[in-house]
Amino acid sequence: MKVAIVHDWLTSYAGSEKVLEQMILIFPEAEIYSLVDFMPEKDRGFLRGKNVHTSFIQKMPLAKKKYRQYLPLMPLAIEQFDLSSYDLILSSSHAVAKGVITGPDQLHISYVHSPIRYAWDMQPQYLRESGLQKGIKGTMAKVILSRIRMWDYRTSNGVDHFVANSQFIANRIWKVYRREASVIYPPVNVAAFSVKEEKEDFYLTASRMVPYKKMDMIAEAFSQMPDKKLVIIGDGPDMEKVKKHQTPNIQILGYQADHVLVDHMQRAKAFVFAAEEDFGITPVEAQACGTPVIAYGKGGALETVKGLDEIAPTGVFYSEQSPAAIRAAVQRFEQEKSKILPANCRKNAMRFSPEVFRQNLQTHIHNKQHEDGRRFGAERMITRVL
Repeated sequence: MKVAIVHDWLTSYAGSEKVLEQMILIFPEAEIYSLVDFMPEKDRGFLRGKNVHTSFIQKMPLAKKKYRQYLPLMPLAIEQFDLSSYDLILSSSHAVAKGVITGPDQLHISYVHSPIRYAWDMQPQYLRESGLQKGIKGTMAKVILSRIRMWDYRTSNGVDHFVANSQFIANRIWKVYRREASVIYPPVNVAAFSVKEEKEDFYLTASRMVPYKKMDMIAEAFSQMPDKKLVIIGDGPDMEKVKKHQTPNIQILGYQADHVLVDHMQRAKAFVFAAEEDFGITPVEAQACGTPVIAYGKGGALETVKGLDEIAPTGVFYSEQSPAAIRAAVQRFEQEKSKILPANCRKNAMRFSPEVFRQNLQTHIHNKQHEDGRRFGAERMITRVL
């Protein structure tokens, strides 16, 4: 059986690349396709020495730094890959990878991290943050995104089976494409974390400081609780906004190496999370350390954290993104933290291990191939997947 794995772009080793890594482990002989491949040499280990087939965008001027500006050309570029010789196509898509062209005798399963956010429900935020709300450039951007939406919807028909990284994204897939999606949670390297039972008297938040992460809002909330210590790890465009709220009880460490972050996660009383994420890896990592999570109750956090009203809770939710809501959640946590046990946090996190991901994806492929067995060598594929 010949397998092709299609990825949007390879520029850094982040969440979607960790999914790609597990796909390669399942199918070590698969060939990899990506619009561009500018992955740093130090991060290429997960590709296991594979050559990556790239599109014409790879050779466009300034593509290494400005590849995102070639968005209008990406639909054309992804359609130029010749995948006609493959039996199974797996796409790992948060932009255009799911739009590859496949034939009626091929099985295309698309693992969707999200439909193109900046073309669909997050378009207003994207235009606002890019300064493209008005003027000629703004009009051009809206026209381009409108065409991207039409293309994105049309090419959803080329996918045989959708897989979403959370129920939140499955709902978005239904809203955008009117297609059902199975849910397979992405892999989190929980083995890299260990539980520390004894917690210290500080709260932790850690993230890249970009607007939707609401790091400044967390800082503002704790600036109004002088008796509660907060440690902030991370850097990014919103650093100055965060610093404006710094008070003596708030320590800002900036960017830190992984071992420093893990150490703080293990020792923290609780991890505070304010973003509306599609899935959200850091709350799972915190729970892998036996650390409770105080999270905004929307998006992926509702699927990765168990609230106080559930059996074996692992965290506390708050219902709106505001400093007041965070303060109230912290107070509730202080009152009921005895209900949240480190062992339960760890157990919950183990649901998202790479091993669980691989098993779930293998089973899904096997089941879908069995359903569509008329398409090609059923026994050959079943044997390979199992």
